[in-house]
This record gives sequence, C-alpha cells and structure tokens, in this order.
Amino acid sequence: MTDLLQTLLNGLAVGSLYALIALGYTMVYGILQFINFAHGDVFMIGAWSAYAVAAALGFTLAGGDPPGWAAVAVLLSSMGICAVLGFFIERFAYRPLRSAPRLNVLITAIGVSLLLQNTGQLRPVFGTQPQSMPALLPDTTLFQVAGVRVGLVDVTVVLLAVAMMVGLQWLVFRTRFGSAMRAVSHDHRIAALMGIRVDTVISFTFVVGSALAAAAGFLFAMKYSGLKQPADATWVLLGLKAFVAAVVGGIGNLQGAMLGGLLIGMVEMLGAAYLSPHLRDLYVFVLLIGVLLFRPTGIMGSTSVEKV
Repeated sequence: MTDLLQTLLNGLAVGSLYALIALGYTMVYGILQFINFAHGDVFMIGAWSAYAVAAALGFTLAGGDPPGWAAVAVLLSSMGICAVLGFFIERFAYRPLRSAPRLNVLITAIGVSLLLQNTGQLRPVFGTQPQSMPALLPDTTLFQVAGVRVGLVDVTVVLLAVAMMVGLQWLVFRTRFGSAMRAVSHDHRIAALMGIRVDTVISFTFVVGSALAAAAGFLFAMKYSGLKQPADATWVLLGLKAFVAAVVGGIGNLQGAMLGGLLIGMVEMLGAAYLSPHLRDLYVFVLLIGVLLFRPTGIMGSTSVEKV
C-alpha cells in the first residue's frame, strides 16, 4: 500500500507537468486549429532558461542554500523569456502563413522546433553539455502519510500547476479577454467584424501557452535536476507525451488537457512500478491508441456538426 501511494503521488506530480505543457497545445489548437509542434521545445527552453538565470544570479550547486526569493525570481524570469519567445514565434513564423494550407504550417512548426533545438546547442546560448539545476527548492520532507514521503518539491509542483490551471480557467471563462479568445476560436472573420483584434488575441494565446510551458520547464528542473542537452531526444519525448495528454483529454478542451495530463502521468508511473520500467513510454502511446479507437475526439472532446 505504501508503494502504491508513493507511485500515485509521483504520478500526480508528473501528470501536473504534462498538463501544464498540454494546455499550450490545446489553446493554440482551439484558436488556430493546428498543432504547434515547437511547443515542446519551448518547454525545453523554459527549463534551460531557468538554469541560465540561476547561474547568472550566482546560484550554483556549490553555492550553498539559495535565498527564499531565488525560486520565484528564476520562475518569473524563465516565464518572461518564453513568453517573449512565444510572441516572436507566432509573429514571424505562423502569422504570415495564417491563410496558407495546413501542411505549410505543419512543416513550419517542425522547422521552428529544429531551429530552437539547434540554437540551444550554440555555445553562447546553452551549449551541448548536460547540466545540473541547483536546488532552489530544498528537497525536504514536509510530512509522511502511511509511510509515504511528501516532499516540498512535489507539493510545490502540484500546487503551482493547479494554481496556474485554475488561473487559466478564470482567464478564459471569466474575463472579457477570455470571451474574445473564445470568439476567435469560433470564427476569426466574425470576431473581427465584432471589433475584436484577432492578431492580438492570437499573440496573447501564444504568450500565455509559452509561459505555462516555461513554468513546467522550471518545475521539471526542480524535480529532475539533471538537464539533458537541448537537442536530446528526452525533450522531444516529453513534448510528445504532453501532446498525447492533450489528445487523450480532448484537443481544444482546457479541462481535457488537465485530465489527460494527470491520466498520462498516472499510467506512466503505475506501469513503470508494476509492469516494466523499461516500457514506461510504451504505456502512454498504448493509451493513446485505445482512446483514439473508442473515442476519437478524446475523453472530454466533442464532435462538431456543421450545417450545410
């Protein structure tokens, strides 16, 4: 029972990270109806930006315990960097192709992904050597329940992820700008006729999604301190799993992205613990195939019917 509870806690933490990344996928799809395959690389940039900012501020593994404000400063800095990056990606890569065929946009997304990976490998940027993220959050045990260790890092990951998800829900469904986002997702031309600045809404969507990916990157670096080099296949696989989470939950549905992320995290951790740790990635994609076979729109997705 103790092992099961510990595995569920780990699945909850990992699933929260997947959910944060999946929100970016599902927001862009909901508005532009295409998959931004460069989003997983924005997550990578977020993790590496957190390391770069921490190093620039003098927080290293040998530097002792950092002050309490260090984690907040690094988190906000990485979110700001990725928010600006998301704006430029939309403005210069996707906006000129808004009326182009979907295949052109898909190829561009793959190109942007490769550009971010290879740019990250440049020595003036992040380089090609793996690095270890300094412990901005001490890995202390807050309490134990039935023999299960509940650490500060896991609690921070889950609470911060939940807070950001709730904030995004409030933004989309309780604010005027959120109403504009939903109007643009329904029809660009009609939204423009109603006085909505479509370009501003789309750019803001990319900014918010990229900031959430950066937060997930920071939290990932806190939980797993070893950062692979920017073009490592690990980052690509993490981005794909988050995309799977968005599809499983229902692409374009915010609640579905959250549910899909948590479900993917649980399946991965339970499969690794009780079946085979070497096949942990396989379980995720088997779940994807099963959902697509029996519910192609995702768990919380809905089928849209157009009248002719």
